[in-house]
Amino acid sequence: MGTNQDYKNKALESLRGHWGSAVITTLIVCLIGYIPYYCLSFAIGTDNPLSLTSFLWFIVITPIFWSYTVMFLGLVRTGDEVKASGLLEGFSDFNRIFMTKLLQMIYVLLWSLLFIIPGIIKEFSYALTDFILKDNPELGYNAAIEESMRLMKGHKAKLFWLFLSFIGWAILSTLTLGLGYLLLYPYWQTAFAHFYEDLKAQDAA
Repeated sequence: MGTNQDYKNKALESLRGHWGSAVITTLIVCLIGYIPYYCLSFAIGTDNPLSLTSFLWFIVITPIFWSYTVMFLGLVRTGDEVKASGLLEGFSDFNRIFMTKLLQMIYVLLWSLLFIIPGIIKEFSYALTDFILKDNPELGYNAAIEESMRLMKGHKAKLFWLFLSFIGWAILSTLTLGLGYLLLYPYWQTAFAHFYEDLKAQDAA
């Protein structure tokens, strides 16, 4: 496994020549994923995460967020362009992806009810679920989540520190009224994809 800087350097190398399309795709995800939800919540006067509006939003956005995440795996592996049309990929396998992500969300919520720390730990345990769904079309639901837990055993802290190493960039992005996140999200997702590739290679060795 590499260092945090290794994954950042690899991410920058993978993104070379692809920043434009990655930023545009990220902008589209943000526009589709958040603005309609907040507008609808404002219109009906609620932002309750357990409301029908929130659940309907979750149904629509889950395959889009999944598609966005796994696109960076394609960028890392073969240099495939991160483009808006790829955001529809998740709808072609909607049931498997949606039900697995719903189950993952329920697990994290239940662990969080015990205390916030167990919820965070489980969030990192399940972090590879999207990539596993992409690489293993035969896996779904609990099996995909369990495979993520297996791969992440002994590596949760390393992913946590990789995530934490982007905090400075997150602060700067916030100071730009959020515009910096259009660069930060592709940067983080690509580094995360490289982390997964290293972990998968180590597991296969």
